Amino acid sequence: MAVARRSSLVVSCLVIVAVTALLPAASSSAAQQPPSDPPAATLATDAEREAFLSSARIVRARPAAKGVTNTVRVTLSDGTVTHDASVQTVDESKAVFEGTRGTELGFKDSWRFNVAAYRIDRLLGLGMIPTTVERRYEGRIGSFTWWVDDVLMDEQQRYRGKRRAPNTEDWNQQMWTTRLFDQLIANADRNLGNLLIDRGWNIWMIDHSRAFRMNTTPRSPDNLSKVERTLLDRLRRLDREALRQAAGAHLTGGEIDALLARRDYIVSHFEKGGASLVFDRPFRCC
Repeated sequence: MAVARRSSLVVSCLVIVAVTALLPAASSSAAQQPPSDPPAATLATDAEREAFLSSARIVRARPAAKGVTNTVRVTLSDGTVTHDASVQTVDESKAVFEGTRGTELGFKDSWRFNVAAYRIDRLLGLGMIPTTVERRYEGRIGSFTWWVDDVLMDEQQRYRGKRRAPNTEDWNQQMWTTRLFDQLIANADRNLGNLLIDRGWNIWMIDHSRAFRMNTTPRSPDNLSKVERTLLDRLRRLDREALRQAAGAHLTGGEIDALLARRDYIVSHFEKGGASLVFDRPFRCC
């Protein structure tokens, strides 16, 4: 009987070993590592970012590091995505303004121009201004602009540090387009601090609250160096109705008419200059 029980026990142990051998072996390294986090949610399109900027909850606010128009940096969250935005609520008009650049008549400094500049940028297919929407902040209407990710430096820092872009031709083309756009929208306050450079050496234009002046010709025509071929064609086809639909809620009829007059000058300038002033470069959007 004792021999039989020992034989039975041996058989049972062999069965257990055999069954265990059939089970998949657990990796000791996998057992020690926590499961990876799911990929962070991102908002890739203008429509997605506009919806986020318009409705996401403000969870933090603090003054922006730079700027003279009381710009506020806010952190927004919709429960899935968290991202920062730049907020401006400035909306001032003065018959006469004494600034660092001299006396200006009919002075305006308004958040509305940030929204208008963004929409005209998209109308022309540039993709060089971060997504911007109209939204109320602390009882005042203002502009909420998507905070640019992966900023390497601004143009002031690049210039002072004497840093060169890795691709000189691409950099020059971006700068030509930036200068042309500023002449088109009559930006009276472009400075090196509101041109941001991301890690891909893409230029981002921010802060256009002092644009859309009433001059009908560019203030600095020497900045009209070269133009991208597709942009020139879109400028030719730009009309009052397209501008009204894109930015009419944030520009007056007179401001639109002045922009179209400047457009006429810009197009004529490049058409007279011929093919040597035209280059080809894919834009980042549209």
